[in-house]
Amino acid sequence: MTETGSAVPVRRALLSAWRKDGLVEFGASLVQRGVELLSTGGTARALREAGIPVTDVSEVTGFPEMMGGRVKTLHPKVHGGLLFRRDDPGHVADAEKSGIGPIDLVYVDLYPFEDTLSKPGATDADVVEMIDIGGPAMIRSAAKNHAHVVVLVDPQDLDLASTELAAHEGSTTLTFRRGQAARAFQRTAAYDAAITGYLAPERFPERMVLALGRVQVTRYGENPHQEGAVYAFADSGEAAVSHARLISGAKELSYNNYLDASAALDVVRFLEHPAASVIKHRNPCGAAWHESDLASAFERAHAGDPLSAFGGILAFNRPITEELARAIADPKKFIEVIVAPGYEGDAAKIIASSVKWGRNCRLLQVASMAGVDPASGVSEYRSISGGLLVQGRDDSRDLETDVATQRAPSDEEAANLRFAWEICRYVVSNAIVFVKDQSLSGVGAGQMSRVDSVELAARKAGERAHGAVMASDAFFPFADGVEAAHEAGITAVIQPGGSRRDADVIGACEKVGMAMVFTGRRHFRH
Repeated sequence: MTETGSAVPVRRALLSAWRKDGLVEFGASLVQRGVELLSTGGTARALREAGIPVTDVSEVTGFPEMMGGRVKTLHPKVHGGLLFRRDDPGHVADAEKSGIGPIDLVYVDLYPFEDTLSKPGATDADVVEMIDIGGPAMIRSAAKNHAHVVVLVDPQDLDLASTELAAHEGSTTLTFRRGQAARAFQRTAAYDAAITGYLAPERFPERMVLALGRVQVTRYGENPHQEGAVYAFADSGEAAVSHARLISGAKELSYNNYLDASAALDVVRFLEHPAASVIKHRNPCGAAWHESDLASAFERAHAGDPLSAFGGILAFNRPITEELARAIADPKKFIEVIVAPGYEGDAAKIIASSVKWGRNCRLLQVASMAGVDPASGVSEYRSISGGLLVQGRDDSRDLETDVATQRAPSDEEAANLRFAWEICRYVVSNAIVFVKDQSLSGVGAGQMSRVDSVELAARKAGERAHGAVMASDAFFPFADGVEAAHEAGITAVIQPGGSRRDADVIGACEKVGMAMVFTGRRHFRH
């Protein structure tokens, strides 16, 4: 009998894997240690083709695989071999009486449900067929009995197990088995969460189960005394920083880098024209679009607030060309992170090698943003003490405006107002943005009073406020906000409307000839 907690020798192993990465090598190493291998279907076939001796599970159970492989491991001789306690005389007697041999190691790589779900054109039948039944059952049986059995659930676990077995002369320690049991339950929990989300895709279910995979443990959180990590949902194919590929950069992304890079990407990813954004502390300090030229959009975006842009984060909704890379790689600029859906030719190399700061600038590549529908139904999550807040993303691009003043905006003002309205949704409330020539010229963010935000935007914009337009994420409760905007040089305003003092606000605009339109919709971003 085996004492609970002691090293357990691996004498018999069951391998059943969808992905065959590292499988043959691992199976061969087990056989070299004298381990008997059991397997199923394609896994057994792959091992045999490599010349590795293996016994089919059907030979052990006395039942053939049936129903297209749906039923093959759901048998007492499998689960009994996994579950019986080697230190319990009653369990041992039952196993011997029933001819159940112990299984000391299980490697199960589940059917690729998540991958199938994300495949274009996958039918409901395709997805449902990838709901693994026997695999999770074996994983859970082995994980429950981790005092005696080690469970592996991912190709990367094979190297870990090989190292463990080599270090302990073909045995595994309780510490290792317990850690693997935790990984196993994490895997089945995530798997079940993905299935649950597919079968009952409610935005606000009675019980919410979220499945995320760890991307990175950051050096620290927002501050050095805090720990931090980044997790990602399954890749939906949408441009997202959590699934970005690091193209260049000597340092790892920090917790705050991820926050700011995601905020920068949010600004540009649904804009219809080539666009650039510059983010500092989660707020855009620069943003611009251009009908055809991304380099022009960048120059105007960076010019929005060059002082704040120093050490900021850039994002683009089109691939970075070599020409644009040369404009970015300016010794007078300093960029921490750049996010884009591609880097053409030597663009990445130009940024990394042309300036001192280029070596440390992290270049991230995300999925293409071309033709992406913003109305995707994606939810946003925010933590609060003891729980989460969940809401639909503020992603609607429908913009219907009512002209509130006698003077309607000119065509140029209307175009700038539309861009201003797009940008203000990404500024922390109370949000005010000034826009001129399709580029951000001033921002007032996070102030307790809306007129304070106007005054802050005016100070940032300076002379560039003259002839600019203004967007407000929520209504003006008093006329003082538009009065301050007029003094700064603003000529037209877009805002939700709906205040009890709308008449006073409209009257203030009429008095000075400012145009104002109402959207009937606000863009709070707390």
